[in-house]
Amino acid sequence: MLIDGYIIKVDYTEQRKLAAAVSRAASNINQICRRINSTGRCYEDDVAELKARQKDEL
Repeated sequence: MLIDGYIIKVDYTEQRKLAAAVSRAASNINQICRRINSTGRCYEDDVAELKARQKDEL
C-alpha cells in the first residue's frame, strides 16, 4: 500500500466452498476406511448408499 497507494481485497467465497466440499469428501472417505478396517468387508448396500449420497452432493 505504501508503494502503490491502493488495497486489493479478494473474495475467497468460492475457494471456501470448495475447501468445505473437499473436507466433506475426505471425511466420508475416512469413515469408509474405518468401517472396512473394522469389519474387514465392504457391503454392496454400503456402496449403493455412498453412490446415492455422492449424487445428492453434486
